[in-house]
Amino acid sequence: MSQRQHLTQQLQRSPQPPAAKNRSLTSLTRFLSLFLVGITLSLAVVSCQQGTPSNPAATGGANPAANKGNIELTLVSFAVTKAAHEAIIPKFVEQWQKEKGQTVSFNQSYGGSGSQTRAVIDGLEADIVHLALALDTTKIEKAGLIAPGWEKEAPNEGIVSKSVAGIVTREGNPKNIKNWEDLAKDGVKLITADPKTSGVARWNFLALWGSVVKTGGDEAKALDFTSKVYKNVPILTRDAREASDVFFKQGQGDALINYENEIILASQKGEKPSYIIPDVNVSIDNPIAIVDKNVDKHGTREVAEAFVKFLYTPEAQREFAKTGFRPVDATVAKEPEFAQKYPPVKTLFTAQDLGGWGEIQKQFFDDGAAFDKIQGSIKR
Repeated sequence: MSQRQHLTQQLQRSPQPPAAKNRSLTSLTRFLSLFLVGITLSLAVVSCQQGTPSNPAATGGANPAANKGNIELTLVSFAVTKAAHEAIIPKFVEQWQKEKGQTVSFNQSYGGSGSQTRAVIDGLEADIVHLALALDTTKIEKAGLIAPGWEKEAPNEGIVSKSVAGIVTREGNPKNIKNWEDLAKDGVKLITADPKTSGVARWNFLALWGSVVKTGGDEAKALDFTSKVYKNVPILTRDAREASDVFFKQGQGDALINYENEIILASQKGEKPSYIIPDVNVSIDNPIAIVDKNVDKHGTREVAEAFVKFLYTPEAQREFAKTGFRPVDATVAKEPEFAQKYPPVKTLFTAQDLGGWGEIQKQFFDDGAAFDKIQGSIKR
């Protein structure tokens, strides 16, 4: 029975005089007719709206960002890339506007690589992640947000920036620090970040460990040496930027281990760091990746892929080089300005030379692994 028939029967059952009943039936009939006409028109309007391209349901769930107009990307990166990205992003935005007639804006988040990785896994909807080490990108992949094979989607195995580790000393180098071995001396206070939260700090640890095993020492000797070094660390900061602040702004420590690029950036900001790039060093390789689940959700894949591609251009690589990163573009690396700025390292090893990040994580940084044992042995 229809709603109209039901209401009519209810009215007919009520005790009303015949004349009143007829008047009520007439009024009700008019009301119901107008009501049904309104419903019909509303349904027609909704049907028309569902057929328009601007409706997500009619375009296979495509985000409106895929159309002309403004589009927003979220870039999540590790702390020390901020200066480089802030120089590169306006160049990309200008290029995209010229080519596509579309305005791109960026949400940017910077912090320790480990902390940034956890934030993305926990719900920070990054479209692109630029992290300190491939291990962190792999964690996001394992969380189901990045498709396997991400390192093949960009040139150079996905490595878009790189650096080496450096030792910063106080002016005049009063502790006479010349190499990694000097950091284990009594009376030397060293500032570095925490490998549990900072990708930079993991590279620092590998530089120390590799300085032994890549010059003929065994793992027992490497463990003894790194233990002595970390006994000289009064504070482990959350990331490389905080380590720099503790050393430069707060005046703590005799030496600081940090990225070469962070040291160079500090000098560009008015600091006058005295530093050494040891001849035995680790190639600090930083990968870029698109967060597939999020770009598909946001409808931003095309522009995200274009931005990643742009980061490998000579124009972008020069900006990385200006802010302290060693260029991954060989032609840029050979340009006189940068060839002089970044001299070759005599013995340069990679994470792969130490077994790859899966083995490195298990041996050194998992709960209860080498770093935790070193920390547990230190009495502060």
